[in-house]
Amino acid sequence: MVNPTRRGIAYQCGGFWTHTVTNSPRHPAGTNGLTYHDAGVDIDEGERLVDLIKPAAKSTARTGADGALGGFAGAFDPKAAGFKDPIFLATTDGVGTKLKIAIESGRHETVGIDLVAMCVNDLSAQGAEPLMFLDYYATGKLNADEAALVVQGIAEGCRQAGAALSGGETAEMPGMYAKGDYDLAGFSVGAAERGTLLPRLDEMQAGDVIVGIASSGPHSNGYSLVRKVVERSGLAWDAPAPFEDGKTLAEALLTPTRIYAKALKPVFDAKLAKGAAHITGGGLVENTPRALPDQLEAAFDWNAWKRPAVFEWLQSTGGVPEEDMRRTFNLGIGMILIVAPEKADEVVTLLNAGGEQAFKIGALKAV
Repeated sequence: MVNPTRRGIAYQCGGFWTHTVTNSPRHPAGTNGLTYHDAGVDIDEGERLVDLIKPAAKSTARTGADGALGGFAGAFDPKAAGFKDPIFLATTDGVGTKLKIAIESGRHETVGIDLVAMCVNDLSAQGAEPLMFLDYYATGKLNADEAALVVQGIAEGCRQAGAALSGGETAEMPGMYAKGDYDLAGFSVGAAERGTLLPRLDEMQAGDVIVGIASSGPHSNGYSLVRKVVERSGLAWDAPAPFEDGKTLAEALLTPTRIYAKALKPVFDAKLAKGAAHITGGGLVENTPRALPDQLEAAFDWNAWKRPAVFEWLQSTGGVPEEDMRRTFNLGIGMILIVAPEKADEVVTLLNAGGEQAFKIGALKAV
């Protein structure tokens, strides 16, 4: 059943389609009946959003994504993309309460990048290449200009990841959300050739090196605590950020999540990594074990990298215990790789050449 305000799969790189619905007059002649508009749903605004986001979606075109293949689902041709025997992977995630900062400060340009990052970085943790992305945007009252900024951010995230923005859904649901609120969910599909997926648990051994890749800040995790610290600080969103010159507090805290897919590709192509972990909620302490066999654990050198200043400010202003910092935030490391000791320097060099900052931050040891 088609929701007349949905984008549905209304945009797809390589081609566009959307059903056309004429908005009923607010008060049909000769009646005093209700219309969809009277119920709070503006079909015309939904159609305007589709027009606004067409260029952004089209800019994410990549080989394998073909908008001409259908109007109700995004399609991808792995053979056209160069895969011979692919295994497909799918992930889903959201941005969380970081959205509240975007909503309260009126800055909607970058949360779409976060949405893509939270999904495609999970694909990278399995050694997969992101192929396509879909989004879900839900609100009580649709503002097409505001929603377009969000989707333009999603398109930017897709370009950074090399994924096609293959479709999406807009849900205008009066009564479900407070005025001005919206929520986002993302869905991504990736692929890897059979036999190349991570982690390769049987190859890991004590002494393997943990390579950390720098984050851009808190990414999209721990923002319920971040907002509590900001509340304690008494600072407004438009106040200068105490930890970053030249930015307001909102701008600094809305720094988007880094997307690692392109920088990781040469490492994965050379089969230099035995495992990887996306460092999200739970931090290094709780995410790294997801990539390890039961008989091994991570021993981190917590002094091997310099934490971004935002974490020092959050800890000192909020009085947050160190244990909570380690279990809530990434503390400056957004992704880790498990590599053989003799390959660690090569991996760091490759990542740095790809525009990342990489460090050796620990090693595996027997439990």
